[in-house]
Amino acid sequence: MAQTLLLLPGDGIGPEVIEQTVRVAEKVAPDLGLDYGLIGGASYDELGTPLSEDTIAKAKASDAVLMGAVGGSKWDGVERHNRPEAGLLGMRVALDTYANLRPALCFDALADASALKRHLVEGLDIMIVRELVGGVYFGQPKGIETLEDGTRRGFDNAEYTTPEIHRITRVAFDIAKGRGNYDRKWGGVCSVEKSNVMDSGLLWKQEVQALYDAELKDMGVPLHHMLADACAMQLVREPKGFDVILADNLFGDILSDEASMLTGSIGMLPSASLSDPGKPGFFEPVHGSAPDIAGQGKANPCAAILSLEMALRWSLDRPDAADAITRAVGAALEKGARTGDLGGELSTSGMGDAILAEL
Repeated sequence: MAQTLLLLPGDGIGPEVIEQTVRVAEKVAPDLGLDYGLIGGASYDELGTPLSEDTIAKAKASDAVLMGAVGGSKWDGVERHNRPEAGLLGMRVALDTYANLRPALCFDALADASALKRHLVEGLDIMIVRELVGGVYFGQPKGIETLEDGTRRGFDNAEYTTPEIHRITRVAFDIAKGRGNYDRKWGGVCSVEKSNVMDSGLLWKQEVQALYDAELKDMGVPLHHMLADACAMQLVREPKGFDVILADNLFGDILSDEASMLTGSIGMLPSASLSDPGKPGFFEPVHGSAPDIAGQGKANPCAAILSLEMALRWSLDRPDAADAITRAVGAALEKGARTGDLGGELSTSGMGDAILAEL
């Protein structure tokens, strides 16, 4: 049966970057079936909900799902459960995509565009493995309440269970095994948490270590533990010392955004969110909806195109097509193709043209 990729353009610059991604998909995988759906603010405006049952059904019936972006100030006054971001969180839960892969890869041509000096980022290749459907973002109870004296209290619950920690840990070790970068300072898997002040962080550290001792040690992949704030410091001090960083939902979110600035631009970073084998993965650029430049043709489509590359590699089992995209993006950058975020003047479609010319 033909494979199907569900496209969810979403809000802001999402439709613009997805348009260029479609051009690339039609070039490298012309037999791939493309379908479309609504998510986020676009879905709320048309259907009254940021994520419809129809979109969920389409996603579950697809081989992979690729989203552009959700969100924008237009929906700031909407109740939280109907905000665009609720559609994204709902999709992650619906597909049970518990393993979020966020690579921080610095293309050689962009080493001087990084926020750090060239020698710190040249050849950088980190994979952040973030638990995606648990932790403080999903824990209950949560809310805002008014106290008797008229002041207000906001609260969230950070919680994890042994099975949640074990399954994301296995993903991190499988990836580290395939990469084989054990000679780095924190090579293999570096698990991060705040075990010094958070009970959920202490459980995380204990359960990662327990699974390693019981099942994973014989893989030969080293395990390191590090506090999340120390990891944030080392990412700007010695980033090439890391290989695979394993983190919970909150710290994985923060650390992967920090790592994005090592690569030259957040407009270069893709992500993959995976469930169990055989289930559709969810892929998206990290950059968000960027409403300030939406509709102006200024957005960098590379992160979305590289998210397609991850879909081809991780869900669609088309490594040759994925490799072709990586080479094309690298070649276009080497020849000077740049959007505004990278110090250039190319439009969104112009960057798409440059990448297509290398395929």
